[in-house]
Amino acid sequence: MTDRASTKLHIPHPHEPGIQLVGVLEQLAPTESTHGRKIALILHGTMGHKDYLFQRRLALRLPFDSFRFDFRGNHETGGTWKQGALADDILDLQAVVDYLKVTYGYVVELLVGHSRGSIVAFRWLSTTEDGRKVPAFVNASGRYRMAKILESPAGSVWKEHFEKHGSYTWNVTVARKPVVATITPEDVQEFVSWDTSLVWDKFPQHTDVLTLHGLSDKTVPPYDAMIYASALSDRSPGTHTLHLMEDADHNFTGRQDDVVDAILQWWDARTRKEIKTGIWVGGIKGKL
Repeated sequence: MTDRASTKLHIPHPHEPGIQLVGVLEQLAPTESTHGRKIALILHGTMGHKDYLFQRRLALRLPFDSFRFDFRGNHETGGTWKQGALADDILDLQAVVDYLKVTYGYVVELLVGHSRGSIVAFRWLSTTEDGRKVPAFVNASGRYRMAKILESPAGSVWKEHFEKHGSYTWNVTVARKPVVATITPEDVQEFVSWDTSLVWDKFPQHTDVLTLHGLSDKTVPPYDAMIYASALSDRSPGTHTLHLMEDADHNFTGRQDDVVDAILQWWDARTRKEIKTGIWVGGIKGKL
């Protein structure tokens, strides 16, 4: 689409002086009014960024405008990243929503979250006035049983370092740049104490949800996707579609285009009002 425009935005954080939330606004018709126009928000996971995994690919193929950004302490957004600071991510998301509403007049139509981004999205959708109005959500690799992270390889490493050093120094590469993060026992306790059970009775009744999860995910057990399906399948008129991807890991390595295709096929079927709660295998017609 020749009229499409990508614009980098630096959004002043209303709660953190000196921090700007950096993101990319994709517009299909940049010369036209944005007042009342639909927009999708795309949220990255732990130590990810706005162009990580499938995020940019999806943004460039969505049939309407989108915004993807770096949470505080990630990539181009300032501040300090913390393992357990999910509440800070909620504030970041709300700051972005407020800015897009006031500055452009956008209306959030779709939220797409990967991993930590999904956990944040679930809470925001369930507890905020703006969140409860969002019609659709994609949950990719979202964790439900927070304490399970202690049983993962990362959890074992943390425990060993906590006992020896009192904290864990995490050396990771983000957007091809070395990043050093510190994880403390308090951070981990805050993370595992995060309540995900609110989805059973607080999640909006009207919001359609697509849950994508790789069956080879070693970071978040695929069974967590089944729990979300159980929690969200009895709502009306909102639907829940479960799509389990064979041979896909937590980050959908080598399957980024498959993830984008799945989201777009689901969105197209939803637009045609063909979505029903159930399991999706392969394509829309494969729903059981």
